[in-house]
Amino acid sequence: MEKKRADEQEAVPVSLPKVDRFGFVKQESNSPDGLTRSRSAFEYEREERRIRKWRKMIGVGGSDWKHYVRRKPHVVKRRIRKGIPDCLRGLVWQLISGSRDLLLMNPGVYEQLVIYETSASELDIIRDISRTFPSHVFFQQRHGPGQRSLYNVLKAYSVYDRDVGYVQGMGFVAGLLLLYMSEEDAFWLLVALLKGAVHAPMEGLYLVGLPLVQQYLFQLDHLVAEYLPKLGEHFAQEMINPSMYASQWFITVFSYSFPFHLALRIWDVFLSEVKLPFEKLIHALRNFPEDAMNPDMLLPMAFSIKVSKRLEELREEYEKINGKLSDRVKQKVLQQS
Repeated sequence: MEKKRADEQEAVPVSLPKVDRFGFVKQESNSPDGLTRSRSAFEYEREERRIRKWRKMIGVGGSDWKHYVRRKPHVVKRRIRKGIPDCLRGLVWQLISGSRDLLLMNPGVYEQLVIYETSASELDIIRDISRTFPSHVFFQQRHGPGQRSLYNVLKAYSVYDRDVGYVQGMGFVAGLLLLYMSEEDAFWLLVALLKGAVHAPMEGLYLVGLPLVQQYLFQLDHLVAEYLPKLGEHFAQEMINPSMYASQWFITVFSYSFPFHLALRIWDVFLSEVKLPFEKLIHALRNFPEDAMNPDMLLPMAFSIKVSKRLEELREEYEKINGKLSDRVKQKVLQQS
């Protein structure tokens, strides 16, 4: 009887943290983005229909994807802009980035990098891991599965590409990927992104001097001055330049600075349309704070802002002043070696 009472006293209920649908611990205050409210039966049914359309488009394991993209590219583009279903997001990101092909062409490489190679950046990676999405349940446990997976991916990439190695912002990119795919899949998507499997390589985000970040800041500075002249003038009067507020946007590819539900929608478009969403930044700055963080408001209106041609002109202008990015990357590599 005494033993039974002791057991009852020891069985104290554990209070688990409340998390949102993405796995982030909820704050006490009400979420402004409406993610906490339950879905209606109509919304649930609509989402189920959307998922069925996507599954038909992708095929089993992505078997029909390339054929569908060739046949109906405009349908694919429209559906991606509306948002990839969360349950299929990881697979679709791998398909549109080209990382699935890299994985199939390099069996055993990731395991080799993780187990048998050493990295000069290991201590830096360990130091930064606890700072990556600290409010997400997957990464909260010290030395837990999330932190171990993040360490493995970052360490493997720092060995795979010793010219880039490891830079702090990479942790948020790798962390975002790990929430939607396995370690090995996340590693190859990081490779596809930085080395350019289907688009221009983005390793300049992390090379010494951050040359690609500097180019993006130059472009953003001019776009703000041209499209938002009052804001641009205010920034100039207060001596605010884009590096003060936008560097983190670019270094983490929006995975850290923006609300997570918006960051995901940005990544959908970013991976599929092969460009950073300057239109969305301009629209967010123009409309902040009323509807800037609502993707269903932000994205359709942002797509109406046409800056692609001007971005190309600004890139060429920047390269006239600073040299071509490819030449700057080569120069940085030579300086490091």
